Amino acid sequence: MTIAGSDSGGGAGIQADLKTFQELGVFGTSVITALTAQNTLGVEGIFPTTPDFVKQQIEVVFQDLAVKAVKTGMLFSPTIIETVSDTLKEKDVQLVVDPVMIAKGGANLLQSEAVDALKSQLLPLATVLTPNIPEAEVITGMSIHSVNEIEKAAEKILSLGVESVVMKGGHLSGKEAIDHVYFKDGSYFAIQSNRVNTTQTHGTGCTFSAAITAFLGQGKTLKEAIIEAKKFIQLAIEHPLNIGHGHGPTNHFAYNQMKKSFEVVVHES
Repeated sequence: MTIAGSDSGGGAGIQADLKTFQELGVFGTSVITALTAQNTLGVEGIFPTTPDFVKQQIEVVFQDLAVKAVKTGMLFSPTIIETVSDTLKEKDVQLVVDPVMIAKGGANLLQSEAVDALKSQLLPLATVLTPNIPEAEVITGMSIHSVNEIEKAAEKILSLGVESVVMKGGHLSGKEAIDHVYFKDGSYFAIQSNRVNTTQTHGTGCTFSAAITAFLGQGKTLKEAIIEAKKFIQLAIEHPLNIGHGHGPTNHFAYNQMKKSFEVVVHES
């Protein structure tokens, strides 16, 4: 299940999540938290769903279908976060939280007052949190520019109750992009891949977290799911579709076309 906003441009949100689920061979269900009018150039409008209807969407799906894993994306408001948290507390599922805050074009996708609700209510339920560096800075109140600061920020995030956190390295500098993965039991690993100089990155966070969700739904361990999801998003970025006039979407087809000849580098602690 994906609980997120609808992207009318098809590159992020519900649409990216369902495309990812389909490519990875799992059946996707969806709960729409907001409608957006957007394309690769930016978000023109946001129309949020009511919290009661968000709850109804979740409950109706769970009443009929055996949901194995859930991801959240754009939740927009404190009341929607509270509703999603209260509803998921009663469900026995693995939860992937992508703390969607700002669109590639700069639009705010999470109200500022919603950050506290995210931290206090949703994160304690999370199997894994997948923030980029700017999102991690908002959640922790820290500036993050180094590996040492990444580790300190991860410790702060783990203290909020999440089981694990993937500190994505795409916003840092360097020839390689390195994601640092920390678990509450103290274990750690990192995933290294080539940094790609491209503007075709719309929906990367949505797609990566959706891939983790799909692999968890298939029964992979969390570590296996994160590593394989990294392959999925890396290939999606390296082989762009080159559509639109702004931040173009990633290529959801690439993984199934090229996964047999591609690996990422995993560094164990």
